[in-house]
This record gives sequence, structure tokens and C-alpha cells, in this order.
Amino acid sequence: MKLSIGLITYNEEKNLARTLDSIIEIANEIVIVDSGSTDKTLEISERYSASVYSEAWKGYGMQKNSVIEKCSSDWILLIDADEEISKDLRNKIKEIISDENSKKVYKPNFTAVCFGKRIKHGGWSNHYRVRLFQNGAGKYNDREVHEKFITNEEIGILKEEIYHHTYEDLEDYFNKFNRYTSESANHYKKQNKKKPFILFYLDSLFKFFKMYIMKMGFLDGYEGYLLAKLSSFYVFTKYAKLKEKNLND
Repeated sequence: MKLSIGLITYNEEKNLARTLDSIIEIANEIVIVDSGSTDKTLEISERYSASVYSEAWKGYGMQKNSVIEKCSSDWILLIDADEEISKDLRNKIKEIISDENSKKVYKPNFTAVCFGKRIKHGGWSNHYRVRLFQNGAGKYNDREVHEKFITNEEIGILKEEIYHHTYEDLEDYFNKFNRYTSESANHYKKQNKKKPFILFYLDSLFKFFKMYIMKMGFLDGYEGYLLAKLSSFYVFTKYAKLKEKNLND
């Protein structure tokens, strides 16, 4: 059976070549939906003979569904532009798509790479997300951020890894930070969600305690502390933005 590789992109010149290099040997087609990149993303895509579609940003769930609709192969590997497929996972994918008795949906194992270091604690590694599925086996919900794959099929678990190059440096973190916290606040606003200041303040404190102490982020050294501290601020900021929107109403 054939495999389509699907991605959404926006100014991913730092990541895209690494991602496409990791999947090119198993790809029968590469489908990219780009939302207005102004860097070399499109130029890099052309080097890999990708089919590129330019579309306005609709939110993560709907943008990924747009990619799925354009894939023509029996199987789809839908990955983010900052993810890298390990050699073991490439080999496993070959086995799965050639086996008629395979499940129809799979979750690979994710390992985060942040600030140049592979993160082993703090809840950032050894978690699973759907990335590989048969065409027609499901789609994403319409959440603007933290989208979820919806399927009625049994989901297989793959121990083989995807390396998620989450943040290259602090500048990269804060470039994404503002966008993600705003999208989360917009989503909560649509749900008419409200949260008192004392609760989201406590939530942010607990986020640090959970990552750094309960999930032993301190074992990752400086990077573990930094991620716990920044994640705490992330929680506080997304709810502060929601409160601001509610007050403006």
C-alpha cells in the first residue's frame, strides 16, 4: 500500500528539511498546506517535490483536516514540521502499511527535544499521539489549538519514537508562546469559559510543581527547570488573556 505524508506549515525553514529528510524514503506523496509562509518554506517544499496548497489559517484541527482531504494514498502519516521520524519508526511504518491485518490507527512514542537537549522527565517524553492512520479512518476536531484525532477504530501503540524538536531556543519559545496562548484564549472564549484569577494563579503554581517535582523535571537540569517555569507562565498567560477578553466584553 502507498503512504501520503501530510504537513501544515508556516515559516518552517529551520525545521522542514530535517523533517522531510526523515520521511522521504517511505513517502509516495508529500502534501503540504501552508498558511502564508514568508521565509524559504515553499522553496524547501519544492525541493522534495511536495504538493503545496496555500490556505488561510483556520486553526490546527481544521487545517490538518484540509491536509487529510488532499491525501490520495491508502495510509497517511500526518506530522508537524518540527517532528523527526526515527529510523526505527520508519521501518515499523513500512511493516504496518504492508500488513493487511494491521490496525487502522497508530500512536507513536514522542520524545521532546528542547533547547538542544533530549528531555526525559517532566512529562515531556514517553507520551503518545496519533500520527499514522488509514485514509478515512478518522479526522481532527475543530479546536484552534491542542486538537484531537477522532476515530472509532482501535488505536495501536508504537514504542518507536518521533523526536519533537519543540523549542530551538528562548526566542523560538516566545515566538510560539504568544500565538499558542492567544489561540487557547480564543477557544475558551468560544466555549464561554471563565476562570477567576485565584484559580488560574494556583493552576500556574501547580503546573510548575507537577512538572518539576512530581514528574521529576529536576533530573533534566537547567532545561528541566526552564521548561517547568515557562510552562507555569504559559498556563497563567492563556487564562489572563481569556480574562482580558471577558473584561473587554
